Amino acid sequence: MSRLAERFHLYLRLIRFERPIGTLLLLWPTWWGLWLASAGRPSIANLLIFSAGVFLMRSAGCAVNDYADRHIDAHVERTRERPLASGLVSGAEALLVAAGLALCALVLVLQTNELTVWLSLAGVAIAATYPFLKRHTHLPQIGLGIAFSWGIPMAFAAEQNTVPPSAWLVFCAALTWSVVYDTFYAMVDRVDDLKLGVKSTAILFGEADRFITAALQVLVLVLLALVGREFALGPVYFASLFAGGLLCVYQQWLISERKRAGCFAAFLNNNLFGFAIFAGIAGDLLLR
Repeated sequence: MSRLAERFHLYLRLIRFERPIGTLLLLWPTWWGLWLASAGRPSIANLLIFSAGVFLMRSAGCAVNDYADRHIDAHVERTRERPLASGLVSGAEALLVAAGLALCALVLVLQTNELTVWLSLAGVAIAATYPFLKRHTHLPQIGLGIAFSWGIPMAFAAEQNTVPPSAWLVFCAALTWSVVYDTFYAMVDRVDDLKLGVKSTAILFGEADRFITAALQVLVLVLLALVGREFALGPVYFASLFAGGLLCVYQQWLISERKRAGCFAAFLNNNLFGFAIFAGIAGDLLLR
């Protein structure tokens, strides 16, 4: 039994169970989509399916990511103690864990409708391939952004059995936001990644990283303002955008010296940004 408990603990570490930030960053835009698609009243079934699905797919994504980076993580200060990088979990085990979690997510999505199921299959393909992008392009953050925003069209499909153009506006806002916070994350590892030949937006942007991430944050706020107009949201929502803007300013201050700790803190702070926008959407729709 102790052997089983030890393996289970290692698998929990593999899926970052003790670090829920990734789950939250995937949850907030998914909930943005659910609340907007349902005018603030998502079905209990869809709320449970999508919330559990977020946890399962983020966990599967972590396992796939560690498999893709198994020859890199051992040489990166921040990741060298991960179970796969340190040899405590094998590559085959990581893939089996990912497949099992993805299968559980598929069982959940089968309780929705055909359009959502087809979108979920595309989502699985995106989640399985984006961890490998850093070997071929300096824009792996866009791949992550697509994966982390894919719950939005799925949420509209589940609630409305269609994906209207307005859903893609929300998707674009979430994707751009993902590029920002994942660039902060990549800035933490930039020195190691340059040595290893790993590509990222943090490396692509170089000395212009602060300017470009700030410009992208402005674009996120503009896109979210357009979302507010498209869905006829009111003062509560736009107050949340103001709060989000203040958080963006704070994040720029955190990365101002480009130190690892500050960049990682800026990445973590995006949980508050995602929550602020969700609170604005939910609060505004609740008061209608």
